[in-house]
Amino acid sequence: MSDTRGQQTSDQPPQDGGRPSGRPPERGGGLLMGRPFGVPIYVTPSWFVIAALITWVFGGQLGDVLPELGSGERYLLAFFFAVAFYASVLVHELAHTLVALRYRLGVRRIQLQFFGGVSEIENEAESPWREFWLAFVGPLLSLVLGGVFYLALRAVDLSSVPGVLLTGLMVSNLVVAAFNLLPGLPLDGGRMLRAVVWAITGKAMTGTVAAAWIGRALAVAVLFGLPLVSASRGAERTTTDTLVDAVLAAVLAAIIWNGATGSLRNARLKEALPALRLRDLARRTVEVTADTPLGEAMRRAREAQAGAVVVVDGRGDPIAIVRESAVRAVPEHRRPWVAVGPLARDLEPGMRLDADLGGEDLLRAIQATPAGEYLVVEADGRVYGVAALSDIEQRLTAAVSGRA
Repeated sequence: MSDTRGQQTSDQPPQDGGRPSGRPPERGGGLLMGRPFGVPIYVTPSWFVIAALITWVFGGQLGDVLPELGSGERYLLAFFFAVAFYASVLVHELAHTLVALRYRLGVRRIQLQFFGGVSEIENEAESPWREFWLAFVGPLLSLVLGGVFYLALRAVDLSSVPGVLLTGLMVSNLVVAAFNLLPGLPLDGGRMLRAVVWAITGKAMTGTVAAAWIGRALAVAVLFGLPLVSASRGAERTTTDTLVDAVLAAVLAAIIWNGATGSLRNARLKEALPALRLRDLARRTVEVTADTPLGEAMRRAREAQAGAVVVVDGRGDPIAIVRESAVRAVPEHRRPWVAVGPLARDLEPGMRLDADLGGEDLLRAIQATPAGEYLVVEADGRVYGVAALSDIEQRLTAAVSGRA
């Protein structure tokens, strides 16, 4: 129950560090289950793996608790428990989603996957209090569900099928709540810690750094601590049990570590964005007609110390940008015989960007019209230069590398 928004709020750490807001396509999210409150819910293929694992482990344990059940009935009951548990996880995620929608932060989608769920929230909370509540509401709902299952448990026989199911759901929801309250990113507790440090220091970045490093420490603790805890249960554990525990601990630790690192990198990126200006990144250009040989265009570019070639029509208006990747693909000895026209990409409306564009507005414009190069123009339409996507990516990478 962490979160992405560039971040994820989930009962699992985010799989990535998040990206600046845009509207990525929903394809590839998994099996679409519905759109409550307009937010698509997906079940990823990895969910079926963990559902099978829960069914296998829980079904094997049910033989000791409910010996009267046949083998098929036990595993059917175990699968029902897996589905009911992830329904609880979905309630946890919907709590994050409703608060995010209440704060007008936008939610791209909810995913149910291997280690829980992820709510992909598009924007950051504007205040530490909102950040704290957005993170806390998920574990709070898990605690409430645990309490509801406890009250229901008091009305049934503990050794009955309903009693076993309710006990499992009560314990699992309390574990989910406790785990996600751990004070390290990308868990909900980490976002709560970030909010507290942010409120005390007045600096969101300070809170992110503190919560991210604690998240990394948690990853190390999970990697070595979970196998030790499992081993301390008794001497009846098999080699297979030990191996499974070690693998799960390693996977969970890796997800937490990567999530904490991603959260920190995303915060560094957000900090660097205001200084990102297209005017500072644009390359000088030379203008040629479409029938100009590539070799001649490259000669003119070298003489003008230009880093890009723009194709113009008979009136001198830009109509295309010669693609750098296409130029590299033409051998040197062939360049005098190849015209630049076939190597250029026609200018689409979204490929003309204002020279004063910067920050998140620049990233949104790039996401709206993916391209290798963009024509940078002044407010009056005059060509200022060409911005290469590789230059923008390099600037952003330099801003966050070595500090996360």
